[in-house]
Amino acid sequence: MIKAIVVFILAGLGEIGGGYLIWQWLREGKTGWLGLIGGILLFLYGVVATLQVFPSFGRVYAAYGGVFIIMSLFWGWWIDKKTPDSYDWIGGLICLIGVMVMLWPRS
Repeated sequence: MIKAIVVFILAGLGEIGGGYLIWQWLREGKTGWLGLIGGILLFLYGVVATLQVFPSFGRVYAAYGGVFIIMSLFWGWWIDKKTPDSYDWIGGLICLIGVMVMLWPRS
């Protein structure tokens, strides 16, 4: 389970970080180098996601969505300096519960 969590976090950093850098380039007028680095991070996200221990593509990507919601809240809070409100945290918690239900071991 540790490997699965590490892969989720690494993939999340690639996806969220890559998207953020492209946002900075296109929306905030920052240097094109940020866009290039963001594109590379998004590519690496796709590669890292294939390292996941769970066998089902659809289930894994759906679970990534829930994990990425939580990671995005923290990213916005720490990197973008936008504090999530209680509704954000409650919504994120609901998503995280959904992820746990989806990834619960089945017989």
